[in-house]
Amino acid sequence: MEPPTLRLPARPPTPPPPADVPPPARRPGRPNRILIAALAALGVLVLIAGGLVVFRPGPVEKLFAGAATPSPSPSTAAPSPVLSPVSGAAAPTPAGIARVLGPKLTDPRLGARTAVSVVDVATNSALYGKTPDAMEVPASVTKLVTASAVLTVRGPTYRLTTSAVAGPKPGEVVLVGGGDPTLATNDHSIYPEAARLDKLADQVKKALHGTKPTRILVDSSLFGGPGTGPGWDDDIVSGGDAAPIRPVMLNAGRVDPNGATAVRSTEPDLDAGRKLAQLIGAPTNTVTHGTAPSGARRLGAVKSPPLLHLIEMMLQRSDNVIAEAMARQVALAEDKPASFAGGAAATTEVIKRLGLNTAGLQLHDGSGLSRKDRISPSFLTSLLTSITDGKHPKLWPVWTGMPVAGYSGTLLNRYTSSAGDATGAGMIRAKTGSLNGTSTLAGLVLDSDGRLLAFAMMAEGVTDWSGAEAALDRAATTLVGCGCR
Repeated sequence: MEPPTLRLPARPPTPPPPADVPPPARRPGRPNRILIAALAALGVLVLIAGGLVVFRPGPVEKLFAGAATPSPSPSTAAPSPVLSPVSGAAAPTPAGIARVLGPKLTDPRLGARTAVSVVDVATNSALYGKTPDAMEVPASVTKLVTASAVLTVRGPTYRLTTSAVAGPKPGEVVLVGGGDPTLATNDHSIYPEAARLDKLADQVKKALHGTKPTRILVDSSLFGGPGTGPGWDDDIVSGGDAAPIRPVMLNAGRVDPNGATAVRSTEPDLDAGRKLAQLIGAPTNTVTHGTAPSGARRLGAVKSPPLLHLIEMMLQRSDNVIAEAMARQVALAEDKPASFAGGAAATTEVIKRLGLNTAGLQLHDGSGLSRKDRISPSFLTSLLTSITDGKHPKLWPVWTGMPVAGYSGTLLNRYTSSAGDATGAGMIRAKTGSLNGTSTLAGLVLDSDGRLLAFAMMAEGVTDWSGAEAALDRAATTLVGCGCR
């Protein structure tokens, strides 16, 4: 059988690196944050007569009855490739996979040890394992877990609301955080179709009916606990990887989203309050924390893009702040504290209800920045199988939101001729992860017979960060070219 091909749209020109992405020689250990437009494609796997076929449903409103379809945004203007398993394609054998994959995993660039799992999605059967149950530091592949949990409890069309209400005294305005980290100041947001603070300010000024605004209070009570996570490196905020997690912030806490660096604010919620004060003409030196009075009159509200778009942006960019905001939404839906601990506990409970064995899952945050997180490769492949088996339709945005090899997101500049091997381009969807000493890759690959495989590869004790990435890509590409029977 000839290897299946994917119907790829014309590849968009490679955009210049955004302001918050370091140059190629960047310091190892920071999660890969290549900023490009997130791509969306709807593809649903259904199991029919023992073989996998693809059903491509229509627009979002047909998938989720009663939900309004958002207008196309820059993140979804072009279709992205969809892995299309061939019905009746022959399954690889464990011996065949071991024969071709095993030698690739001896690459010294993979560090002190590797843990690997490969599963046939159609049958949910293990094809290869190298300490597949080992609990390793997952880094940003943790976002696959967070995305699955929040989509389960909130659904793909859920939106986050940032509002303003009347304060306890005349002229006082309370900015109430609703958990949206992508709130923009104006129409120049780095997040497509973000809710806008200037539009909220226009509503507030109109609702005040000429009353002079005297003070801005910022209600951040939706989230609790510390702003930075357990096991986070000390330079996470100063290095631009995340801001303290608050329920209201502009551009995920970036001090200057158009600047040359990704420096984050240490008080992003108060910064949002100060900006609102400027927009409505209130004194900025009066901005402080406060709580919205019970039954307060609403002065205005703006809503985030639907969750499915936030998930795409989170996965494509490996956005840590969105991930932590999503984990807190899981906690809120599960009636737990919206904190790092509450989000981790709630996420684990939701994943367990999906039927997965959570013995291979130990979470301390939602982004994977925590060095205390532990996940096994076998858990990741079981999760990926659940995402693609058609039994959990709310999880489809996780599948379609993962970067495509050589084409989008954090895989845009990998699996290319300039990177050494373009064989896997367009044939792999995967989530990347990296911290100092750790490099991970987990996703889906179409083999040469058209069989869809789930894989998770975790390298620990890595000293050559870029070399480890290349070695993982080489191993995943081996599965693309493998009928392996």
